Amino acid sequence: MSAAYATFGLAPATRAGGVLADGGYQVHRDFVDFVVDGRPLLFRLSDLDAVSPLASDVPPAIFTEQVRGLLRETEPPLPGGRFVIYGCPECADLACGAVTAVIERDGEDYVWRDFAWQTGEHADPELNGYHGIGPFRFHGPEYRATLAALVADTGGPSAARRRVLLIGARVAVLARLAAALRTIGIGADITQDATGVPAEELRGYGAVAFGRAVSEAQRACVMGAFERAGVAVARVDGLAPVVPLLVAQIEQALHRGPLPGRLTCLAAADGTADVEVTSACRVRVTAYRLDRLHRTHARDVFDGVLEPGLHRVPLDPEAVKGESFVVARTTGSVLVRRVGK
Repeated sequence: MSAAYATFGLAPATRAGGVLADGGYQVHRDFVDFVVDGRPLLFRLSDLDAVSPLASDVPPAIFTEQVRGLLRETEPPLPGGRFVIYGCPECADLACGAVTAVIERDGEDYVWRDFAWQTGEHADPELNGYHGIGPFRFHGPEYRATLAALVADTGGPSAARRRVLLIGARVAVLARLAAALRTIGIGADITQDATGVPAEELRGYGAVAFGRAVSEAQRACVMGAFERAGVAVARVDGLAPVVPLLVAQIEQALHRGPLPGRLTCLAAADGTADVEVTSACRVRVTAYRLDRLHRTHARDVFDGVLEPGLHRVPLDPEAVKGESFVVARTTGSVLVRRVGK
């Protein structure tokens, strides 16, 4: 293979959902990302909350049509030979903005070029182009085999176990948590005892979350039931009865991607939060605290683009007074930590 070629691959990816500090919801999306020269292509786009057209919730017929487009077996959906590479994770409307590129055949090879940000029918690569990305030339047989494997068996990417079992003493909190999880695309069930639950039902869960009032003996009993069923399930020990915080903990536990997210480290103590990212990306850091009356207070303490490396974000003393926690999220990953004193 010539040195002019880039390698092409695919990897499962996630746009983490969540309940935001302002009360809004961010929908969870599982999708397949493009991996170019061993690195997810989305990671090259620093301030972009988007998913590829190869999403797990796309109907099989449409999913197959998207793959055929990438193989240039169908006509481009946009003028100039352009295809959507990443689009809005909430509605997929071009008006919200999308990353598009020209995809063309050159003999046996495939070429992706002229990446641009597009919000209408026509792109302007000079004004809105990603001039540091591409062009990429992919070896035809490798490219075709990789995409064909996506639809060979199931017509789409396999879905992870996006379901969680909730166990706790505060039924009202569990009910609100279950409703929030379902809103962002995660199934949730509430129980007090997993003993006697059929193994085939337990195998449908990717995580089990315990409230703070659940004893260690009860937790061990539940985890034992999963172990006997042969299920490797993530355990979430709820930090506090704060729904957005618990949602973030569960999102973190359910991450199953083979590639690490861009957000690799979060620590919080002594009035600062240390955040480490592997590539430039937009990061939002939110602080949650419980006051003496156990009321919840939430505040976004940082929202901006961070360059690769370790960054120290100052925490307002009022935002982390008493029992407090921080949540850091970026496209594809979320981390949660208790604030140390």
